[in-house]
Amino acid sequence: MPTKKIDPLGLLFPRRCPVCHEIVEETGGLVCEICRLKLPYIREPSCARCNKPLLEQEREYCLDCSRKKHQFEQGKAPFVYDKVMRSSIARYKYGRRQEYAAFYAEEILQRHAKKISMWKAEVLVPIPLHPSRRRKRGFNQAELLAKALSVRSGIPMDASLLIRTKKTHAQKELNDQERLANLKDAFSIQRRNIPYHNLILVDDIYTTGSTIDTAARLLKEYGVQKVYFLCICVGMGN
Repeated sequence: MPTKKIDPLGLLFPRRCPVCHEIVEETGGLVCEICRLKLPYIREPSCARCNKPLLEQEREYCLDCSRKKHQFEQGKAPFVYDKVMRSSIARYKYGRRQEYAAFYAEEILQRHAKKISMWKAEVLVPIPLHPSRRRKRGFNQAELLAKALSVRSGIPMDASLLIRTKKTHAQKELNDQERLANLKDAFSIQRRNIPYHNLILVDDIYTTGSTIDTAARLLKEYGVQKVYFLCICVGMGN
């Protein structure tokens, strides 16, 4: 049986595959090539606003985007939030697999670099964590992702623009009305003038858009003209 090829530079801190969570087989790789086949890439047709996959070719928007007036212009992600990505992101956020950010950023840019360029964004802004949650986790997963995207895309990151002022409950446990109430006054901006016209919010998962909308609404109140988003996964469309 052939042995795994391990990068000698990573012997002390070997890179783990974001799918199987074992040491990556290919030298210098970010994911095992066999595991890449399991990744739930978003296929067309997809929602023109939030990028969720659609069942019908004729539709332009998912049901959620059809009935809501979102505060953001458009968003993109490479993956559907299925059981594979649920496990991957859980390891990333709670299992301290911070190296997964490089893989996620590479996948986002490989699939959406052209669209990102068309947005003409001046900065990447990660969705912030509440300070108490950041202390407990040790890092902000959205900020790590934004930093990896910044290094690869050349778009600067501003991690201090948005501040989390309210410790919210987990959004996945709430319905639409509860999500909005949960996020009320969740963010603040400590600057009189924001020097950006177009910006990209960065987060790990997009489901209903409540978090992105809340942040985008606040940013537009301070003069930002267009807000886009990038994330790792979106929920299933309808």
